[in-house]
Amino acid sequence: MLIVLSGPSGVGKGTVRKAIFDQPGNDFQYSISMTTRQPRPGEKDGVDYFFVSKEEFENNIQTGQMLEYAKYVDNYYGTPLKYIDETLDAGKDVFLEIEVNGAMQVRSKRPDGVFIFLTPPDLMELKQRLIHRGTDSMEVINKRIHKAFSEIEMMQNYDYAVVNDEVPNAVEKIKEIIRSERLRVTRVMPDYLEMLGDSNK
Repeated sequence: MLIVLSGPSGVGKGTVRKAIFDQPGNDFQYSISMTTRQPRPGEKDGVDYFFVSKEEFENNIQTGQMLEYAKYVDNYYGTPLKYIDETLDAGKDVFLEIEVNGAMQVRSKRPDGVFIFLTPPDLMELKQRLIHRGTDSMEVINKRIHKAFSEIEMMQNYDYAVVNDEVPNAVEKIKEIIRSERLRVTRVMPDYLEMLGDSNK
């Protein structure tokens, strides 16, 4: 199953995703995104992101090696296609944490994924989170807030919306969504059809 967590910049996607993965019994495969932005303090290449040059990223676009990509505040972000296909084919769940534009590209290519929109309690709270993160100038923060208005309007294209008021609450809501999705008839029916076919042989 492909699980896509998305939402405005600064809403806490990375924090919520890490909290989910830190829980015992987690069996998701995290798809590491590729980006041309500079690493923030403490971020590691191949762990938080694949940090590449603009030229390398654009070459990957031209050769069809990206499941999705977007240019956001003068930097590219995207998901390498090969890793996703190999992991799903191996029968493992893939968890994507990506920007809104990228999520819409994934939706068009993999409509059977589970699309979850993480939203802030309000836009002032979002601005405060961006300021407290301390990684961007006020000019960049204001750009991100302006972008957030249009991103929140995109919520209608998702399957679920989760308010990130408190990280533990958001984590539990996302886990409940995934548990429910596993019970969806369209997901379990192929296994039963296969069993019925085997029994008639």
